[in-house]
Amino acid sequence: MSNSVKRIGVLTSGGDAPGMNAAIRAVVLTSIHLGIDCVGIRRGYTGLISGDIVPMTAEDVNGIERCGGTILYTARSAEFQTEKGLQRAVDNCKFMDIEGLVVIGGDGSYRGALELSRHGVPVVGLPGTIDNDIGCTSYTIGFDTACNTAIDAVDKLDDTMQAHERCSVVEVMGHRAGHLALNVGIATGATVTLIPEMGVDFEADVSGRIRSARLKGQTHFTVIVAEGAASAHEVAEKIKAATGIDTRVTTLGHIQRGGSPLIRDRVTAARMGYKAVRLLADGVFNRIICMNGEKCVDYDIEEALNMTKGLDEDACLMQDALMS
Repeated sequence: MSNSVKRIGVLTSGGDAPGMNAAIRAVVLTSIHLGIDCVGIRRGYTGLISGDIVPMTAEDVNGIERCGGTILYTARSAEFQTEKGLQRAVDNCKFMDIEGLVVIGGDGSYRGALELSRHGVPVVGLPGTIDNDIGCTSYTIGFDTACNTAIDAVDKLDDTMQAHERCSVVEVMGHRAGHLALNVGIATGATVTLIPEMGVDFEADVSGRIRSARLKGQTHFTVIVAEGAASAHEVAEKIKAATGIDTRVTTLGHIQRGGSPLIRDRVTAARMGYKAVRLLADGVFNRIICMNGEKCVDYDIEEALNMTKGLDEDACLMQDALMS
């Protein structure tokens, strides 16, 4: 087959997510299969500016699909947001004969890719973020694994809360989006779930629900708080003041980003990485790879960045019913 590109680069940018390594592996192996050279750019756009670029072989990616994090490392680059830094990145692509770039990351990474495309660098983006908050795709690499990591932690906390008849307030990631908190709340049978998309009436939404559950015979409680919705410590203090129930706070933090990716993230990442290389090989670029339900599709990068999505309304209604 005659390819439109002879060498492509791959980088990971922004927050790491389980499954990024599986995507890197798919990009490298698909490139080799199609007779395309593949190089890895380490530390995201920072590495593209500094020229931290290395050849990638099948041996380099052997077994990495089972590993969390990213073997290419990741970083956020203030310099890349300047015209001088952007131009250095473009110049390095030209110097290294990178004729197509696969960018794995979130919205910020996509906006960087868009700027590169406007300067003549062909790009394809893959959505990698545990928040599942990218508007153009129904699913992002890392979301399932992060949910399961949080669920496992909440289940363990629930055991000790039951033993002591306490209330557990658990903070999960999600500055601007509640997808993670909502799904964890449903899966763990949380008494209350607080998400940034919905305002909080403390009496109705928190203390009132806990009192209602207590009157129905429940002796321990779980409150899931997305970090962008409220301060978990303030919520715990208010719960104790309003109900007198002994309350404990756990912030899961970066533990949610780590760990071996589960099958959904490994397979989704592989499908997306494969599709990204096939697009570049066919001369199709400046696209974002997305999941539309179970179907892997692609959109123009500018169109993709203008898409938005909210929470699953049915899931919200179900959560409200299950907490009542």
